[in-house]
Amino acid sequence: MVEFSLPKNSKIGRGRTFKAPAGAKRVKEFKVYRWNPDDGQNPVLDSYELDLDAMGPMVLDALIHIKNDVDQTLTFRRSCREGICGSCAMNIDGTNTLACLKPIEEVKKAVSIYPLPHMPVVKDLVPDLTQAYAQLRSVEPWLKTDSAPPPDGERRQSIEERAVLDGMWECILCFCCTTACPSYWWNGDRYLGPATLLAAYRWIADSRDEFTGERLDALEDPLKLYGCRTIMNCTQTCPKGLNPAEAIGKIKQLQLQRKG
Repeated sequence: MVEFSLPKNSKIGRGRTFKAPAGAKRVKEFKVYRWNPDDGQNPVLDSYELDLDAMGPMVLDALIHIKNDVDQTLTFRRSCREGICGSCAMNIDGTNTLACLKPIEEVKKAVSIYPLPHMPVVKDLVPDLTQAYAQLRSVEPWLKTDSAPPPDGERRQSIEERAVLDGMWECILCFCCTTACPSYWWNGDRYLGPATLLAAYRWIADSRDEFTGERLDALEDPLKLYGCRTIMNCTQTCPKGLNPAEAIGKIKQLQLQRKG
């Protein structure tokens, strides 16, 4: 009989508990994933009992409070605090989202906070996005033209042509969708994932781009594109309300039209 065993550092233990200060009236528990690659120990869940009156309303406010006032060893990414940069993407209460957009009050019990799933972890809540960014670069997400000479000014679009890009240009590359996708969990080395394919279609659909055929050729692969199984986790979890699955479907339609 074949026996399977989990890697040593996949087992999460119980970590430290930090009590709320005396006199705190509104206390909530935050269970935070902690892992330091330098100490050789397994990951743990540290428990922080926080006074909600001492911080802002979002989960990111709680993490900043922990970092500043409770435990300076906590490591996480953040920048804009406005849902624009995508830096604070993590798994909160079982769903991939942005910590700066997740209200604490939406979580009824203890707030569980993990790094984005199915990605290598750099430390604590910081995922290693090296592969995801390499896949993004592979679809060349920038305007490509070969007409000469180039125009003296901007390359113009009609209002209708510009409207086609709505729902795609707003992507902030937080990779909440990609790391929620089972197809990416299974074949992340070859399947490009929802975020990258959304970026690919954004330029395929752009009326100013002159490399549509070449872009579609590059995606004609059993797994790069067709690894998508329309599970729809990507659309459900996108913190910006975008629909990567729809964009992937439109790329598939274009591929079929070329063959027909």
